[in-house]
Amino acid sequence: MMNTKEYSYSWHLSLRVDRPVEGCTMRPHAYMYGKKLDDREADKPLPPHSKKMREPPPNHEFSYRWFRGPTHDPCAYEGCPRRNSFSPHDWSLHAIGGSGCSLQCVSTQSSLFKCTFCNSNCFVSAWKTQYTVPRDMQQQSRNNTPIRQRSGSTGSNDNDDARSVGSSGSMGRMNGGKASASTPGTPRGYVGGYNTFGDYNADLKGEEWIEISRDQIYIAGPEDVGRKLKLEAAAYSSETGELLMHRVVKTDLVLSRAPDPLKRSFVTTKAPSGASGGARFRIATYNVLAEIYATQQQYPYCDLWALSWEYRFQNIMREIIDASPDVICLQEVQADHYENHLYAAMSDQGFEGVYKQKTRQSMGLAGKVDGCALFWRRTKFHLVESYSIEFNELAQRQATQVLGLSSRSEEAVSFLNRLSKDNVAQLVVLELAQPTHASRANRDPINQVCIANTHLYSNKDFPDVKLWQAWQLLQELENFVLSRGTNLPLMICGDFNSTPDTAVYDLLARQTVHPGHPDVNVTVGDDVPNVLPDPMNITHSFQLGSAYQTVLGEEPVQTNYTTNFKGVLDYAWYSVQNLRPISAAPIPDEGILTRHGEALPSTEFSSDHIMLISDMQILGNSRPS
Repeated sequence: MMNTKEYSYSWHLSLRVDRPVEGCTMRPHAYMYGKKLDDREADKPLPPHSKKMREPPPNHEFSYRWFRGPTHDPCAYEGCPRRNSFSPHDWSLHAIGGSGCSLQCVSTQSSLFKCTFCNSNCFVSAWKTQYTVPRDMQQQSRNNTPIRQRSGSTGSNDNDDARSVGSSGSMGRMNGGKASASTPGTPRGYVGGYNTFGDYNADLKGEEWIEISRDQIYIAGPEDVGRKLKLEAAAYSSETGELLMHRVVKTDLVLSRAPDPLKRSFVTTKAPSGASGGARFRIATYNVLAEIYATQQQYPYCDLWALSWEYRFQNIMREIIDASPDVICLQEVQADHYENHLYAAMSDQGFEGVYKQKTRQSMGLAGKVDGCALFWRRTKFHLVESYSIEFNELAQRQATQVLGLSSRSEEAVSFLNRLSKDNVAQLVVLELAQPTHASRANRDPINQVCIANTHLYSNKDFPDVKLWQAWQLLQELENFVLSRGTNLPLMICGDFNSTPDTAVYDLLARQTVHPGHPDVNVTVGDDVPNVLPDPMNITHSFQLGSAYQTVLGEEPVQTNYTTNFKGVLDYAWYSVQNLRPISAAPIPDEGILTRHGEALPSTEFSSDHIMLISDMQILGNSRPS
């Protein structure tokens, strides 16, 4: 009998993989770790995929194998739309309803015996058509009664996992079905000696699982759609090559890539009579929802696999390509995603870009911090100048240089704590790649444009901070633009986290704020210092218009649509003396936004914000007054 006192550690192997969707990269989340056992735990049974050992796990590395399963009907109910569709829109929890669990009929007396249904509604509908099977036919099928099966979004399958090599309590079937409680060391790279699914195939009466890859990552293709995948992960000792632990998970059915994004229509304005015609360009602004914020806790109504960056990135890129902008301002772009995905994908589409991450430290791992990205089409524009603005730095400068506070004083610390929220802005000057030449109608053409991109602080309880940030941004832009002459067209785009009834909107639209506005009169105290100057001094000299308000006659109903908040936060502002909005793409109405989900994000809309798109025209200096 085994002496449990000899075993002072438990080893555990965790393996998870997101639901596969055609075209999306699948990256296994494999993790092996050890726990020290105390005397009370030494005699207790371990959970699955664990075993007791004398030493902690050594340094190890993983090898992987991917398998494609057989085809089968996803739902036995003939009226189910999922029998002929593997679109993400049809397989979301919103479409399926309930818990999203599949069901199998276990009654040997029913004609539906062993039939599988994608959800309880389909089962109930099919049950209305079932009939009782004669008793002599029931005995034939009773020998192999299935259990009620449930499948979650990650699709772990206990039948497969029970065959994991080296897992405590499992009897891994190997070598012709002989039971073995332990496994001899397996040299690294040797995959023939453990669980080749031979017995599993026999259980499925000849249906085969085909090995399709031994790489760590796998991208599901059209041939995988409608089938399940299996991932087999084995942990080997880095020093000896000995097989330490092994585990298998099965995915849910592979979904097809999402249908093409919604085609956005445009509303066009008539040009005023006598207006001179300069160059035109299309600009878009879009908060793409960083992965670090796209959690199930924040968006419980969205499937976990539809929140994954791999799925959302595919949709977001197709949205951008479909919008066909010449300039696009993006917010909540994660630093590692810009580096590893976005820049290369945009470059392939003919764009050049710059990035500025927020000034805070990353959330645990390198690159896990969001920021702003600004891209322009190479055939349309060349970069002349590029700058970034850190609001933390502006707060520091104002505290010491403008207010004359000692950096270590209590007042300065309180002031900086209130204002230092890590937000940033970007500023570029772009020049037309094909300049507009002088003509009788446009004698002094403008061939440059200044674009600012920002994401202001999000907390609704800090309206004074948002107003301060907007004011400081306008001050910086004033100094920048006016030092380069008065005719440099300006656009300020981004997520301002401010609705049209806020002081931020008033400042941008009217150059000033009302002294009685609630945002200017935040209750100050020990914890809340006064960070704003006299309201009469919160001004700027730009004449700005909102592209959407100008074209459509009003701001959209919403640019951000979640269960917790629905409203306008995003804008595209322009200098009215030298820019004219020609068109804007209206925000889809609520019926469209909720077509495949309770709110955003959903399988169709991969951010909680909606992209703003507007066509602009640079006006010549000879514009009639």
